[in-house]
Amino acid sequence: MRDVVVVEAVRSPVGRRNGGLSAMHSADLLAAVQREVIDRSGIDPAEVGQVVGGCVGQVGMQAANITRTAWLQAGLPLEAAATTVNTQCGSSQQATNMATALIAAGVVDVAVSCGVEVMSGVPMGASVPKDPFVGKPINKRYWEHYENTTQFEGAERIAETFGVTRDELDAFGKQSQDRAAAAWAEGRFDTQIVPIEAPARDENGEENGTRTISRDEGLRDTTLEALANLKPVLERDPAFHTAGTASQISDGAGALLLMTAERAEALGLEPKARIVDTCIQGSDPVLMLTGPIPATEHLLERNKLTIDDIDLVEINEAFASVVLAWQRATGADLARVNPNGGAIALGHPLGGTGTILLTKAIHELERAGTQRALVTMCCGGGLGTGTLVERV
Repeated sequence: MRDVVVVEAVRSPVGRRNGGLSAMHSADLLAAVQREVIDRSGIDPAEVGQVVGGCVGQVGMQAANITRTAWLQAGLPLEAAATTVNTQCGSSQQATNMATALIAAGVVDVAVSCGVEVMSGVPMGASVPKDPFVGKPINKRYWEHYENTTQFEGAERIAETFGVTRDELDAFGKQSQDRAAAAWAEGRFDTQIVPIEAPARDENGEENGTRTISRDEGLRDTTLEALANLKPVLERDPAFHTAGTASQISDGAGALLLMTAERAEALGLEPKARIVDTCIQGSDPVLMLTGPIPATEHLLERNKLTIDDIDLVEINEAFASVVLAWQRATGADLARVNPNGGAIALGHPLGGTGTILLTKAIHELERAGTQRALVTMCCGGGLGTGTLVERV
């Protein structure tokens, strides 16, 4: 197996629902980060053998292999094949893991991984239309084996199962906001952001010129008292999560340029990180969101590491209970976890989040001068993605 390195990693700002990126066509947004990752590296784009992208809502403007559409719209070489992956929330992390495997196995020497979701335009559930009725994704055969819960219900049951209180969830939600605000104030995201020229809309919703979006839009000033007064998402007893402790519906994209260490050296490129190992693990589909626990355990065991050997963790804050349950199971030091805030503050553009988290991790290792990072995500249906990276 060949060593795989990351030469460049970029992300768009994460736009809030109906915010600055909401009028973007998904292919245009993805094309912007694909183009930027090539331009920053300075390589001939003909070097790229394959492009692997993630997207969850593959319908409408995100249908028909959006990874390929975006690549062509960016004016990049038609010879590079493209594939779009759907692993639910972990789609673009799995796309990166698959691109890594292609390179390590010798199929290609250079690949781009990427992901996008414009949830303002393609909302959750859009891929299961009511008209025309084309069937439901879950049928009675599934129910013979598993209860069909939602991610919201799964997050609530995780809080119950792991003994996480509402107060702990609220404190974590505030921490995410505080850390993201501090990161922006200190310029920690400056090296990773691609400013996006997005269509602007007037008060009537009509397109009216363009504007540049260069900052994450989900940050909110809050207090523990304000969070405590928020209404729970679900009407159940006990109820745990609110809008302040769940990820935000968002728009965004990210991209990474990967290649063999030998190819990087031959091209005179200085890698930012090395991909040490990858995985995707199955987990209880009823709790649904505990996948980061087996993913973390798998990567640590296979690489003969402990959680204390990890300098930085980026775990998706789909819900606060996902992170706090993972911390209880792994014993991780939360000071090393999502130090610049997570999806509660910044947002979670589904298929784009995996590459956004990887970009955040790689740039933070470089900024902080630390060595090893773990990126992990929970995914609908009971899956956990994992990627272990080291700064070169």
